[in-house]
Amino acid sequence: QKTVPEFVLTYAENQAEDYPTTQGAYKFAELVYEQTGGRVEIQVNAGGVLGDEKTVIEQLQFGGVDFARVSLSPLAEFVPKLNVLQMPYLYTGREHMWKVLEGPIGTDFMNSFGGSSLVPLSWYDAGARNFYSTAGPIESLDDIKGLKIRVQESELMMDTIQALGATPVPMAFGDVYSGLQTGEIDGAENNWPSYESTRHYEVAKYFTLDEHTRVPELQLAAQSTWDKLPEEYRNIIRDCAQKSALYERELWDEREKTSEDRVRRAGCVVTELDAGEKERFQEAAAPMYEKYCSEYVD
Repeated sequence: QKTVPEFVLTYAENQAEDYPTTQGAYKFAELVYEQTGGRVEIQVNAGGVLGDEKTVIEQLQFGGVDFARVSLSPLAEFVPKLNVLQMPYLYTGREHMWKVLEGPIGTDFMNSFGGSSLVPLSWYDAGARNFYSTAGPIESLDDIKGLKIRVQESELMMDTIQALGATPVPMAFGDVYSGLQTGEIDGAENNWPSYESTRHYEVAKYFTLDEHTRVPELQLAAQSTWDKLPEEYRNIIRDCAQKSALYERELWDEREKTSEDRVRRAGCVVTELDAGEKERFQEAAAPMYEKYCSEYVD
């Protein structure tokens, strides 16, 4: 005798089935189903079938979608305080970021969603973003000057690229490969798994580990859905969201290593900035803090 679910809810994810964040979503759904004895069923829609991240956030706000995983970049337009967490060269590394997100500062950000019609459930890892280029290695701030670098549709990222002395070119993710091939752009920036899975490394074989941004992601629920759920289910969902986040982080770690390995084996040139050079990048990007976070500088 199969339990008939009391709630059948939707979950939006824009990555492919095998991506760590998507696998995290399936784990979340599976745990919620188990812990509620089949009374809450969450249906994961991967591959962006429910729309891009911005559309999905809007759908969450009026309850058209029940859950989603989104990047902080589009989310910061709806909750401006989140800009703080994606400032360039903010963290010394992954451990530093998780210490911040899992401590009182992270909780403070989780509590700043009032009035947004969104309920944050847990943080997801999306690694660090690095520069890659077609012509030669970026070993110093001088090497990036004048390069045309593809960026996401994000004002903060565009301004950061300009502050480093390069020219930002906003471009759809799917057009980057041909843009690099034809010389429309000289480079782009992303994490290891994206660089590898899109095969950008075939046309831009110089990868520089500058880790200019670590943009964490969030699992969210629609406020209208949340208000309908009994407290017992809410507690289970929160708990399962936390467990799925730890699972996603492990998968992310593995995926990052595999991607880096593949790229290195393909003969790409990987450059690590020395400490002094990284400081020059940090200083060049420093004006972003005043411009985007003047209210939150403390």
